[in-house]
Amino acid sequence: MRTVLQKTIAEQRKNLVDLLKKPLAELARKLADDMPDRQKLEVRLRATFPNFKYSKYLYVMDARGIQITSTLLRQGFDASSLNRDRSQRPYMQADFKHTDFFLSEAYISKHNKCPSVTAIHVIKNTDNEIIGYLGVDFDLRELPGTKKLYKENYKWQQIKGDPAIRSGLFAQQRLQSEMDTHIDNVFALMKVLICEHGVFHGKFHFSSSRVTIWLIDDPYNYRLLSMNELNDPDICLAYPRHPYSELATVPEEDIMKIFEYFKQLRFADETIYLRAGSINIINGMISLNFSCDGSHYLPYKEFLEKGMDFWFGTSTDDVDPFQYDETIEAIAKKGCNYVYELISGHFEGKEFEELKGIPQIDQDKIVKELETIMLVYKH
Repeated sequence: MRTVLQKTIAEQRKNLVDLLKKPLAELARKLADDMPDRQKLEVRLRATFPNFKYSKYLYVMDARGIQITSTLLRQGFDASSLNRDRSQRPYMQADFKHTDFFLSEAYISKHNKCPSVTAIHVIKNTDNEIIGYLGVDFDLRELPGTKKLYKENYKWQQIKGDPAIRSGLFAQQRLQSEMDTHIDNVFALMKVLICEHGVFHGKFHFSSSRVTIWLIDDPYNYRLLSMNELNDPDICLAYPRHPYSELATVPEEDIMKIFEYFKQLRFADETIYLRAGSINIINGMISLNFSCDGSHYLPYKEFLEKGMDFWFGTSTDDVDPFQYDETIEAIAKKGCNYVYELISGHFEGKEFEELKGIPQIDQDKIVKELETIMLVYKH
């Protein structure tokens, strides 16, 4: 299923095709009468260039994809690209036997290092044979319809991090940070800053004992608070009073519930623990970064609904959180080569059928257990 972002891009591309296809077809028909006279072609390009006010470059190629005109820019012609072989460029790989028009995917141009697209229209003779191609380059920043702000579809997303960090996960252990020691006071102070002093986004860096905040009245700048500030309630005097934002989607009464959940995730396990967490009361999103370098982004309601069993495979402290013996046995039955492939592939970000539906943290534990088992066969 396509994401909202992909659908938005597809709609923009359709708008571009509707904008370009007809005028390019008309120009291509006129150019057919002037092939392969370079001078006439360039006169024709110059005459019609004002009709393509959004274009960056215009040029004509022969049937082999060799450029046979200078490149027309807004400032005039540039002959440096004359006789350039464009046949292997991505925008020339379309099946032009079955289409007269092709709009390339976006790319970073070699000339000006800007996001660009190229439209190609075939040039045919009266016998319907391809005798050339019209190429038109566009700077995406200058095209109409591409300035519409993309609206994020806020839903849970999980992103795997650095394989090097994840592969060494079980060789590390949480160390008590200064923020860990004063975590209740830090959360109490942050609640006041959010609810009464205009902070709409805050991120806790638990391991390095700092917090970054963004304020409603100054959203383009963030403030970095160290433990010196976080241990001093007078910090509130540095920020003017501000009522809880009317734009907030997170109820005030849920702020401390979210912080309490952060605390549980921070201290639930000494190997796999919350390294950083953030809250945005406007869009209602929570972000989490764990010691395995895995990141999660999800709406606050979904975050509060998920129990500890979602993250650690157990809902109580009395139950062993690692209960995937059947999964380990099923993987082991596929042989040593497959086990080695799964171990290395997992930490490179590859997905395996046996691990689908299992929380990321428990996936890492399963793979670590498999590593331990395979060490027996090495000795």
